[in-house]
Amino acid sequence: MFENDALPRVFAVPPGVDFPKALVDGIRARSAAFPPENLARMQLIVNTRRMERRVRDLFDQGAPCLLPRLSLLTDLGESVDLAHIPPAIPALRRRLELTQLIAKLLDQQPDLAARSSLFDLSDSLALLIDEMQGEGVSADAVRQLDVSDMSGHWARAQAFIDIADQFISSGDDALDAQARQRRVVENLVASWQKQPPLNPVILAGSTGSRGTTLMLMEAIARLPQGALILPGYDFDQPQYVWESLDNALTSEDHPQYRFQKLLQKLDMSPDQVQPWTDDQAPSPSRNRLVSLALRPAPITDAWMSEGPQLRELDIATRDLTLVEAQSPRAEALAIAMRLRHAAEIGQTAALITPDRMLTRQVSAALDRWNILPDDSAGLPLQLSPPGRFLRHIASLFVRRLDGEALLTLLKHPLCHDGGGRGDHLLFTRELELHIRRHGPPFPDQRSLTAFGEGENLPEPWVRWLVSCFCELHSPSELPLSDWVTRLRSTAELMSNGSSGEAGNLWEKKAGQKAFAVLNELENEAQHGGLISARDFADLLGALLAGEEVRDRDAPHPSIMIWGTLEARVQGADLLILGGLNEGSWPEAASPDPWLNRQMREKAGLLLPERRIGLSAHDFQQAVGAPEVWLTRAVRSEEAETVASRWLNRLTNLLQGLPAQGGPQVLSDMRDRGDQWLRWTEAMEAAHRVQPASRPSPRPPLSARPRRLSITEIKRLIRDPYAIYAKHVLRLKPLDPLVQAPDALLRGIVVHEILEEFVKESVLDVSLLTRENFLKRAEILLAEHVAWPTARTLWLARLERIADDFLQAELMRRSDGGPVAFEATMNLALTPLDFAISGRADRIDRTRHGALRIIDYKTGTPPTKGQQANFDKQLLIEAAIAEQGGVEGFDPISVAQAVFIGMGGTYKEVLAPLDKEPADKVLKELKELISAYLEPEQGFSSRRMVHKDNDTGDYDHLARFGEWDRTTETSPENVT
Repeated sequence: MFENDALPRVFAVPPGVDFPKALVDGIRARSAAFPPENLARMQLIVNTRRMERRVRDLFDQGAPCLLPRLSLLTDLGESVDLAHIPPAIPALRRRLELTQLIAKLLDQQPDLAARSSLFDLSDSLALLIDEMQGEGVSADAVRQLDVSDMSGHWARAQAFIDIADQFISSGDDALDAQARQRRVVENLVASWQKQPPLNPVILAGSTGSRGTTLMLMEAIARLPQGALILPGYDFDQPQYVWESLDNALTSEDHPQYRFQKLLQKLDMSPDQVQPWTDDQAPSPSRNRLVSLALRPAPITDAWMSEGPQLRELDIATRDLTLVEAQSPRAEALAIAMRLRHAAEIGQTAALITPDRMLTRQVSAALDRWNILPDDSAGLPLQLSPPGRFLRHIASLFVRRLDGEALLTLLKHPLCHDGGGRGDHLLFTRELELHIRRHGPPFPDQRSLTAFGEGENLPEPWVRWLVSCFCELHSPSELPLSDWVTRLRSTAELMSNGSSGEAGNLWEKKAGQKAFAVLNELENEAQHGGLISARDFADLLGALLAGEEVRDRDAPHPSIMIWGTLEARVQGADLLILGGLNEGSWPEAASPDPWLNRQMREKAGLLLPERRIGLSAHDFQQAVGAPEVWLTRAVRSEEAETVASRWLNRLTNLLQGLPAQGGPQVLSDMRDRGDQWLRWTEAMEAAHRVQPASRPSPRPPLSARPRRLSITEIKRLIRDPYAIYAKHVLRLKPLDPLVQAPDALLRGIVVHEILEEFVKESVLDVSLLTRENFLKRAEILLAEHVAWPTARTLWLARLERIADDFLQAELMRRSDGGPVAFEATMNLALTPLDFAISGRADRIDRTRHGALRIIDYKTGTPPTKGQQANFDKQLLIEAAIAEQGGVEGFDPISVAQAVFIGMGGTYKEVLAPLDKEPADKVLKELKELISAYLEPEQGFSSRRMVHKDNDTGDYDHLARFGEWDRTTETSPENVT
């Protein structure tokens, strides 16, 4: 097939050419002169399963022929002559073994790293071991590095390197995937040196970025009938640029660096690489432009010398569109609209990006036109229904069961789907309402059983509920196998439901994949040792996150979403390179906790810039396609973004070539993108819902409330809409599902503490002591507050203000004492046919026979000015008392009304009774109420709130946020 040549045989395909198609066309053309069986003797090695499928499909689409022997790089060890090499041990087993060793090391030396970093350290160390084995680097080579300037860090890292050495130096019976692959390649190369194969051997599509692959490529290129076919080779790059790519520290991130490294190994010059086919790139002039733009940093001065020699910039950029959107949403909409246009005109189009958030936004935007793109990435298993279900269950092992966790699982579509799902959802709804209204914050067997009996629910369902969710939390360490068994049995029990019928947990592709993950974990659990519930939940989440599942409906045949890996082996009429921002494309290099760049380079390991270089090569290949979109968002949700270095280089180069019309063609690229952005804005404007106006409903007089509580007068003044929603619409906010130690609970508990403590001391003032006060507080906090941390914090606050409170209480006792607690108050406002009601926390009688009204506040008490204008609670209570509206009391004067603040500090604020006498208060109260009994008076939302960030229970109903306090109200009659 190939002519004899003294040089190694290296061919290449330029950027922009559909590589798999060119590969197949070249093989067919070179095999045409030979008998058909010669093609079947050819061994064709490709680097990914996707490439293998595409090549096979292209052969099937052509004229009938015998197929070459297709194989993957990772399948070379399956040949008979290499069968003595044992299979690689599972990656999960290696990870579990590493985790155990690192855990023991951290137990012995806790200062090495935080325990919470256990799994991150094991993952990172596993990657280092893989890399050392793949590059043929021994642990001794790492130990001998010069670390004189980083002895502290190196001393800590050395302990982990010793762990890595245990695996690297292990025998053939404990080889992991990378070590076995290297051993396979070494044996294969040795056998070829003794007896080279006479049939053609072709390795196609690899760049030689890993040491083992580079070794194989070198060997194949030197075979009598061996050949390499390189993708995206830059034939336009000058010789001096190739020569500059000899230093990994400065050139690793260049797209052609790996090819230069390969050619150096083969003692070849770049001009000795031959085109695989006669096919030209879709735009040779664009390839030349991009090649110059991507020159390595040390020699970008070539822009000054070679830039003026560029020609045909208008042709090079004619099919380039630059979209610089103001937000990720605008970028996604523009991409989606262009993909929709491609679907209409029958054009194959693909979005290429590593940004999964962008792909989800584009898919959501395409859904409005019922276009389902063919997304190669699928869905992460952890986000699939079975993945979420398993993670929720594992979290129950970690923490105490609360209402949120319970109902999250009960409402999950995989819970109780074996039979009787409808009844189950009805019972779950009743349970949710019960938990919201009555609690408890942490449901247990007793409370769930009592709920079932109280609601007369079927006994099998209640038994199932208790057996599934109670007593799952376990603070002790257990063998990993026990955790897996508990997870599987609990998940199946929840899925089957009370009917006992088998559920659908392990059905469909997602369920099958989750089942396979659990099976693998169960098979390797013996290597996991003892593990805590938290570590097990983290391990499960990491395993599920590492898997993907595709279980979609039939996608659109010509609209695709690819990652950069898939784009290497596919072709399309239009390629959209999306998310071209730093940190997205290219992704930021991952930090290495073990070795810095210089140490890695000296040891022979890969540099962090390797991934950036591979991404640069992907970009150079993709940007050479027939039609290309380059898109980015100028701003993210948080801040301005930085354009991708490759896009930045391209735009800067064009901007610096005015003589060739560079600024003009760049402007044309932006104009084409801006046109699509304007179309998306017009589309959004056509479908945009107008923001709501500030509501001020005017219900009929017959529907307006005729009774309010004293505390609601403040709300009527500040936010009348809340009164309308509560009393006219009769809407009540649901209690929170997750009961928390919030301000409301604290106020209730502190009120009860003060009431009981003061009641005890009514007859015996000697009981007013710090010890009695704190003892009473501790008892009631333990009774009403289920959160240990909240109990401790609230008790500490009471301890801090106890002395001030007791001193003030003794002074009050010297001028009388308590005579009523939670006293009922009622007052009819004549002739308005309106009533005011409420309760006073405490009423004292002074030595002169007058009353002192006391209200406890756990927040900040209102100032006198606020009381005079807004918070009129004490003023109204005083007026009601003087009118004889306190149950059990005749009309009597009020000498004092006071708010007692029991927050962070003790504080008393008197009501301004002298400036706001009872007559004035009642007169203003009647004026306020009579105003809202007028037909033309609307109940305006947030009329006079204290602060803009104050929130109300009905703000969402009023659509607050679509308007603000500067918006005029719009009164509207409602029925």
